[in-house]
Amino acid sequence: MNVSTSPSEPGLPGGAPSAGRSPAAGPVDTVASFALSSAQDVFGLRRRAQQAAAALELDRQDQVRLATALSEVGRDRLGCRELEVSFGLTSGPRSSLLVTFSWAGGPSPAQDTLDLAAKLVHVDHETGPAAGRVVITQPLPADGPQGAARRSRLAELLKGGARSTEADDLRAQTRDLIATLEETRAQREELRRLNEELEETNRGVLALYSELTLELETTNSGVLALHSELEEKRHQLQEASEAKTRFWTNISHELRTPVNSVVGLSALLLAPGSPPLTDEQQEQAELIASSGRTLLSLVSDLLDVAKAEAGHLVIHPEPVDLRLLVAHLSGLLLSGHGHGQVTLVTPGPEDQPALVTDETLLVRILRNLLSNALKFTERGEVRLDIAADPEPSAPAVLFTVTDTGVGIPAEEIDRVFEAFYQVRGPHRSGRSGTGLGLPYARTLAELLGGSLTLTSTAGVGTRVQVRLPDLGSARTKEPDVEGACRDR
Repeated sequence: MNVSTSPSEPGLPGGAPSAGRSPAAGPVDTVASFALSSAQDVFGLRRRAQQAAAALELDRQDQVRLATALSEVGRDRLGCRELEVSFGLTSGPRSSLLVTFSWAGGPSPAQDTLDLAAKLVHVDHETGPAAGRVVITQPLPADGPQGAARRSRLAELLKGGARSTEADDLRAQTRDLIATLEETRAQREELRRLNEELEETNRGVLALYSELTLELETTNSGVLALHSELEEKRHQLQEASEAKTRFWTNISHELRTPVNSVVGLSALLLAPGSPPLTDEQQEQAELIASSGRTLLSLVSDLLDVAKAEAGHLVIHPEPVDLRLLVAHLSGLLLSGHGHGQVTLVTPGPEDQPALVTDETLLVRILRNLLSNALKFTERGEVRLDIAADPEPSAPAVLFTVTDTGVGIPAEEIDRVFEAFYQVRGPHRSGRSGTGLGLPYARTLAELLGGSLTLTSTAGVGTRVQVRLPDLGSARTKEPDVEGACRDR
């Protein structure tokens, strides 16, 4: 096998197509060329190719692939005229080793040989009637020798021309086969180890999945049991609420008749046309009448609260004359709460906003709030202010009741809206009540589509604001309140 080396080979001998460029790389620097004329030359080519690949720091498998591909193509091309193989290096972002077979005449390469080589390395081939070539490209590792050092190392290995026998080639193939088998066995062992780790991981995942599934089923069972218990409690509370409402309604009706009789009879005793009473009898009759009216008011409150909770209050929206409503409330409250040190301040008749709502329910709301304020104010004033809500989203009216009374401690404010709850303290002395006023007023405000808010400072006073929408406005949706009748 004749060998020649040069800095650059511009073309192939015998008029063959030039191998100066790789299909995927830059210019090729041809390092050495060999003439192939016998089987010994092909054996030597295989050995030299494997040594060159090792010098260029290709891994073991790439060394065997390159040597095998060159051996198969060289054996296929033996007998072609002017057959030559050249080794070159490309420059560029990714350097490669190019091995080019060129010939001046002979048959085209067998397709089986090209297919086999293409499975091992990248193969390009050109054939014509007078010449042809096959170019094999092997990318080089980026961390191997570079530039001149790479070319020098490759030229040093390829400059020798020693022949190789078939026995040498067989021994080399045997060594390659043994090395490949060893590597395959190591890879098989690694794969077996990885499979065992994967199986162990899968068992852990399955165990965790089973544990989580069991916990989830247990949790679901607990949630279902809790849901059933809550549903049962809800039914019990609903039944208790309905029973309470029925009790309030029945007892209120039963109490109202005898209380009305007491109030009526005491009124007859005190009437101007009745027989004259002694001073003591007059005082006792007035006490009976006063107590009867108080009891009748409490019974009426109980009945109203029961109806509101049962949904038996139906609202009847109508235009409300707020001037007349304020005058009516002033007369009603001043007659029942005569206290020389407390002044009831109400708005004047001018500039009252328009409002469409249920007048009867509005009177009950304001009467409860003003009565509460007068009851717990010893001196100062109780003020009622009425103004249009400045919020433009929906027409509404604000009713604000403020007083200079005893106030409510901060920790008690949320509880005053509980039915029958009364703030304890010396201010309760001599003041009767059921603790239904504020809860009842808030319930009625919400039935009218509004809201009731309270702020208070102990020892300073209390401020209650009721916001009621104008139910006559097309933009306001009338509250949906179920029921059949209302005791007006």
